[in-house]
Amino acid sequence: MKVKSLKHSKKTNHILGFIASDHRGYALKEFLKAKFPLIDLGTNSCDKKVDYPDYAKKLSKYVLKEKSFGILICGTGIGMSIAANRNKGIRAALCHTTTDAAITRLHNDANVLVLAGEYTKPKDAEKIVEVFFETKFSGEERHKRRIKKLDK
Repeated sequence: MKVKSLKHSKKTNHILGFIASDHRGYALKEFLKAKFPLIDLGTNSCDKKVDYPDYAKKLSKYVLKEKSFGILICGTGIGMSIAANRNKGIRAALCHTTTDAAITRLHNDANVLVLAGEYTKPKDAEKIVEVFFETKFSGEERHKRRIKKLDK
């Protein structure tokens, strides 16, 4: 998949980043794709059971390559979080609220948002995604120092 320049803007039609899910996150993924300009990396059905680590790895690869952002969704969000965070340079955060999304961007410079497909209402997920993409990393030295330690 060849991806052109990714821009991070809610106000334009530019691609915000990538999205992927397993079968348990499929419905929420489809809802979010209708609301935001995202590149879908799969899965393509809720009927066929798939392994979430495959999708976490695929999305992580594109996020790192394109220096972009991503959204991962599985049933609880826990499996996707664990799988994505095994990739150096990925800072995936499971967020249940807009506050979680704001803090993880401000303090952790998270580049992957993880959602619980079976526990997050679509309208709540929409708000969480908006905050995640709109919030910038604070750039404070203490946070930069901590982030550097994550990749050691």
